[in-house]
Amino acid sequence: MARFIPSSLLLCAALLVAACGEDAPPGSDPAKPAAFTATQVPSSQGLAPARGFADQSGGGIFATTTGGVVRLRLDGSKAALSPHPKNVATLGSVLATFRLGPHSALVETDTGLFLANQGWLIEPLWQQVLGTGIVATAQTADGAAWLAHPTGLFQIQGGTLASLKLSGQALSGITTMTAAPAEDGLPGLWFARQGKINVVVASAPGVYQVRGTDAPLTGGETVEALAGLGAGTGTAGEVWVLTSTRVLRRNAEGWTTVELPSRPQQLMAAGRFLWARSDTKLFVFDADAGTWGVAEGLPSGTPTLLAVDESGCAWVELNGQSLAVSKGAVPRVQGLHQGMLLVDDGLVLRATLPPGSTPKSVAFQVDQSEEVPAAGPDYSMGGLEADATTLKAFSFASVPPGSHTLSVVSRFEDGTEARRAVPFTYQPLTTTPSYARDIRPIHEARCAKCHTDSTNPGRPLNTYELWKANAQLINAAVRDVRMPADGPLDPQGTALINRWVSSGTLP
Repeated sequence: MARFIPSSLLLCAALLVAACGEDAPPGSDPAKPAAFTATQVPSSQGLAPARGFADQSGGGIFATTTGGVVRLRLDGSKAALSPHPKNVATLGSVLATFRLGPHSALVETDTGLFLANQGWLIEPLWQQVLGTGIVATAQTADGAAWLAHPTGLFQIQGGTLASLKLSGQALSGITTMTAAPAEDGLPGLWFARQGKINVVVASAPGVYQVRGTDAPLTGGETVEALAGLGAGTGTAGEVWVLTSTRVLRRNAEGWTTVELPSRPQQLMAAGRFLWARSDTKLFVFDADAGTWGVAEGLPSGTPTLLAVDESGCAWVELNGQSLAVSKGAVPRVQGLHQGMLLVDDGLVLRATLPPGSTPKSVAFQVDQSEEVPAAGPDYSMGGLEADATTLKAFSFASVPPGSHTLSVVSRFEDGTEARRAVPFTYQPLTTTPSYARDIRPIHEARCAKCHTDSTNPGRPLNTYELWKANAQLINAAVRDVRMPADGPLDPQGTALINRWVSSGTLP
């Protein structure tokens, strides 16, 4: 089987240079962190102080101290993760893992790159295009995954690896990267290169502009890290910059300098939460609440941030031990991820609780509607079917199309509570898809290379009957952005599969 797919060229407009902004310095925003006793979940597996991937539904994928890779659950225990038997390349010593989607990661080893999906480490068809040295990854609002590599900036869209070039030249030398809105509000990909901060925006399908930004960097000030906060309900995302002298924040109101008690050495963000590590201190910013916290009660020593997730949890390495650190026992939502496009009027949703105290009650809520109580141990929003074992779908039929927030809150006997809020968009389709017209083209374009027959890595899915028989598995995989293995589907493709399954899998 051929394992090399040449990278294709993406058209790009000229670089637009913005003013540096020194004549209008940003305002100051003093952070006032409130101390909190950190909730800690230790893992028995020692993790290397290398970048990792944290899954918003709990756990994550990390490099181990012995050069291996491990998939951890919410309680710190190990879950299945093995090289796929159809891989050609041998899994080497693991260097780091990077986020590609809500539930998928890119694992970098000294022998090449592998995608972590559904307990398998899968060799992508474009594996040999890129060598080791991944600098950063990000996923923009259009569903595209981006990879910054010493040789250039690459995009995974439609299962194809493409190189973004400027005036025919590769965008090499990127040092950090994140997804966040551009200054005009368009979905953007921010990156630092050659002492400047630039942002990529799509000016047309498949055509991108590389713009300068109005980042107020002073002479000699260098960029060390970029971090992007996602959009909330009615609130745009934003970009944060860690420089050699300070922390900068840009939201819809413009740039501000954030004054923490001391300058951080690390900055990471996911969803609406941002974590900063300054010497031995861990700070967390909740963008929805607009508040800062500083973790107390951690073991002595200097922690290293490995990854953060959308629930507000940070994974750290500290004195050879790995810890998941959060402000409280925040429940996780299974079946809905941050920013998800929901097209079904019914969805199976449940809460997973972290180890620790059992809550007095658990309830779901859509926006400000009446709370829906959920009973343990399943904590299903829709309850159970008549057989008392099968989780029942919750109906969104009364929810109007548009942006919404699903919250799940755990309340405890001492009067405290822990809440997880998941912004999503509800856009029910008005047509009924069919396999022949809508699903088969998706299979041929994105699935056939791995799901044709028994010689391929995935299970055979080359007929309508096989798609129908595996409809629920397929639907869950694409909805959670675990499949296709070579990169996520565009939102329209995901919506078509979701609707096809929910409307009766018509031929």
